Amino acid sequence: MPTTSSQRIDIKQNYSSINRFAPLVLAWFDEHGRHDLPWQQHKTNSPDAYKVWISEVMLQQTQVVTVIPYFKRFIQSFPTVDDLANASWDKVAEHWAGLGYYARARNLHKGAKQLVAIIKKTGHYPKTVAEWEQISGVGRSTAGAIVAMGLHDYGVICDGNVKRVLTRWAGIENDITKSATTKQLWALAEALTPKNASGNFAQAMMDIGATVCNRTKPACLVNDKPCPIQADCIAFKQNKQRDLPFKAKKKHKPSKHSYALVINNPQDKSLWLKRPKNGIWGGLWCLPLKFIHKLQGKKIIEKANSDKVYEKELTTAEQIIDQFLQNNTITIKMDTETKQLKHTLTHFHWHITTCNITLNQQQQNKLNNLLADAHINFCWLDITEAQKQLALPAVISKIFS
Repeated sequence: MPTTSSQRIDIKQNYSSINRFAPLVLAWFDEHGRHDLPWQQHKTNSPDAYKVWISEVMLQQTQVVTVIPYFKRFIQSFPTVDDLANASWDKVAEHWAGLGYYARARNLHKGAKQLVAIIKKTGHYPKTVAEWEQISGVGRSTAGAIVAMGLHDYGVICDGNVKRVLTRWAGIENDITKSATTKQLWALAEALTPKNASGNFAQAMMDIGATVCNRTKPACLVNDKPCPIQADCIAFKQNKQRDLPFKAKKKHKPSKHSYALVINNPQDKSLWLKRPKNGIWGGLWCLPLKFIHKLQGKKIIEKANSDKVYEKELTTAEQIIDQFLQNNTITIKMDTETKQLKHTLTHFHWHITTCNITLNQQQQNKLNNLLADAHINFCWLDITEAQKQLALPAVISKIFS
C-alpha cells in the first residue's frame, strides 16, 4: 500500500484507519460482495480484458441490473474485440438501443478498431492505465478498472460510487463536483488501494457504493446490511450521511419541446428516419421530429424550427419534411390518443408529443422523391416491424407501448 500520509491528502482520518481500510473492505467482499456478474474475472487466472472493458463502458451512468441483459446479448453477438471491430455500426447500434448515452456505443466501436490495431502490432491488449486512456471513451477510472479487474494488475478506480463512499468515510465536505475535491479523492483512492489485490478491491468498493453506502438510503441509517468501514466513518459518527457528498445546487435545466410525427401512408405504415451519426440518438432510427417552443394543451404557442437552440437537433430530413407539409398544406392531427413524454438528457429536459399525419399515395411518392434526392436513409414500417428490424431510442419505443 502506498505510504501517503493523512496530512498530505488532507482528510480527517488518521493513519491507522487508512491502514486497516483495505483489509476490512476485502474481507467484506469475500463474504458479501457480488461474485456472479457475467463480466467478472476475479475467479480466473486468465482474465478477459475485453469483457471488463465492455462492461465498464456500459456501466457508466447505468445501473448493474439494467446492464446485465444488454451485456449478455452484446457479448453473444460480438464475443471478441475483432468481432466488434468488424461489425457494422448499424449492428452495434441495434444492440445498444434502449441503453441510452449512445456516444458510449460509438466510442466502443471506435475503440475496438483501435484495440485491434494495437493487438496486431504488440500481440496483446494495452497493459497500463495510461495506454488504456488512449482508447476512445476510456477515462482514468475506467482505465484503472480494466487494468485491475481485466488484467489483474495494479489499477485504481474513483467512479461515482467510490467517491460517495470515500467522501462519507473521510468526512470530506467540499463540493464533490469541484476539481480540487476530485484531486483529493483520487489521492485518497490511491492511498487506500492495495498493490496486490486492486481488482477485488475495485469491485468491492463499487459493491459497497451500490448496495451499502448508496445515495439515498445508506445501510447504516436503516440497519439493513453490514458496512465494513462504519467504525471509522466520519459521516456515520457525525450523523452526516444524508449531507455527504455535498453538491452545489445544479443550474436549472432548460426544456425543449417537439412533436414526434407519426406519418402514415395508405398502407398504414409509418415513416422512419435514420439520424445522423453526430448528435442526439446518432445512428439510430427515429420518427421525424418537429421542434416547437412550447405547447399549451395541444396548441402550438410559438414555432421554433428557426430558433438557434434547436438548429443542431433539426436534421436535413426533418427540414425537408417540415417544408413538404407546409407546401402541401398537410395538417398535423392530434387526437385523444396523443401521448406526451418527458425525456431527460444530460443538458435539458425533452418534452415529446406524438401527433398523426396521413398521406395519400401521391403525397407519399412526392415525399419519397424529396428524401431520396437528398440521400436520406428512410423506410416505411409499422411499429411492430420497426421494433423488430430497427435500432430505436427507448423513448420512441415508449410512445407505442
